[in-house]
Amino acid sequence: MKRFIIVILTALALVSTFSFSAYASVETTVNINTASVKELSSLQRIGEKVSQRIVEYRNTTGPFEKPEDIMEVKGISDKIFEMNKERIVVKDDAVEKKS
Repeated sequence: MKRFIIVILTALALVSTFSFSAYASVETTVNINTASVKELSSLQRIGEKVSQRIVEYRNTTGPFEKPEDIMEVKGISDKIFEMNKERIVVKDDAVEKKS
């Protein structure tokens, strides 16, 4: 019985941890014009290689004008954009309000 309780508590702890981290990542926006490779990698289905391509693309062509422009980067399909469009921004609200 003691082993069963330990298994249940461990399972609940794991579920809680993963649920919280998934919820936290959904709430955070990512400015694709200023984000680091690590920050870009927090987007769904975007790994380190694609994140590096995003950084290289903006360094070569300049800042993204609208979130949809990220689909110009190799590896970002319509489907991946749709998964992340609520989190992707190109302007900082704080900077916009000061201007």
